[in-house]
Amino acid sequence: QVQLVESGGGLVQPGGSLRLSCAASGIIFSTATMGWFRQAPGKQRELVASISSGGSTNYVDSVKGRFTISRDNFKNTVYLQMNSLKPEDTAVYYCRVGLSSTAWLDWWGQGTQVTVSS
Repeated sequence: QVQLVESGGGLVQPGGSLRLSCAASGIIFSTATMGWFRQAPGKQRELVASISSGGSTNYVDSVKGRFTISRDNFKNTVYLQMNSLKPEDTAVYYCRVGLSSTAWLDWWGQGTQVTVSS
């Protein structure tokens, strides 16, 4: 059974930082592409960042230079370091398992809420 458990969200002021974590189980983590998605109120879910099994990363333009995705294959965990946060980053963030950066499996965790507000 696949489990994805996200954590690390919270309320932060604009310009602040947060580090999200996603612990995965039930998969061969080291061979999986991992991604962070987010869904803001009234908007569609979007891919924010992905990291391949080999460590190649991709980011949506709106977070380039501010967010960094990384992985620890020993801990079966993927991270999203978010710096210089903006109010438009407010969303529920989810991690996801993929076959590639364009082919995502339909497993979801509970998500973690990120709110950027003064």
